[in-house]
Amino acid sequence: MDSAAADAFRVPPALLSAARAFAEEGREPVRPRLASTVVLMRPEVDGFEVYALRRVATMAFAAGMYVFPGGGVDPRDATAEIGWAGPTPAEWAERLGLPEAQARAVVCAAVREVFEESGVLLAGPDATTVVGDVSGAEWEAARVALVGRELGMAEFLAGRELVLRGDLLAPWARWVTPEFEPRRFDTYFFLARLPERQRTRDVGGEAALVRWARPADLAEERPMLPPTEITLRQLATFDRIEDALDAARRRRLPAVRPHVDLSDPENPRFVVPGIR
Repeated sequence: MDSAAADAFRVPPALLSAARAFAEEGREPVRPRLASTVVLMRPEVDGFEVYALRRVATMAFAAGMYVFPGGGVDPRDATAEIGWAGPTPAEWAERLGLPEAQARAVVCAAVREVFEESGVLLAGPDATTVVGDVSGAEWEAARVALVGRELGMAEFLAGRELVLRGDLLAPWARWVTPEFEPRRFDTYFFLARLPERQRTRDVGGEAALVRWARPADLAEERPMLPPTEITLRQLATFDRIEDALDAARRRRLPAVRPHVDLSDPENPRFVVPGIR
């Protein structure tokens, strides 16, 4: 997908209103907060499906929108001592273009958020295995404690003698929320295959509904923010999960900074520079 194709994306009414108000009032942009989001994938006959949730209408950010599991980093993750599989924090720092502490926090946030919002845990007793069913009462109590920030990721994993399986994450893209938004995030998108013995669950209280669907089909749903739609359309070009993961290993991660072009009041455009 090139930038010209991305320009054709319709501007959601809420974004258009926010962009116009920001321009008219001359406000200073809010500093974006580091965040992670994870596109879970599972094989399907002749292809694969991805997991998404539609956020409840009362959420402060992306209310009512289809999104992937994700959220902001927990500062505690930047210095946490965690059993670690796959690339080291230093290697992640180079791959993500971040200082090592921030890279560690972004990877931890990806694993934590996908557990909090889908009930899937990318961790195991060692660097070669992944836990199985994590839907029991003790696991659920820990998940709720993580959501409430009563429990940190390091404490959670250490208490169960688990290793964070960062090697199961493949960085896909980096999106920065437009300057006109009152809540802004510098978000790293990761791909991950659903572990064989785990199942997603409707958990967390942030979703009005959850669903698995092929990327091309899910991309037609509304309402949806452009980064989600563009990611789905990119993934729809692959036939297999392995192909998408292989492509992720070769992708560069420049920050994508979309904006709304208001130069033509009758034809506002959502511009996404550098998207292919």
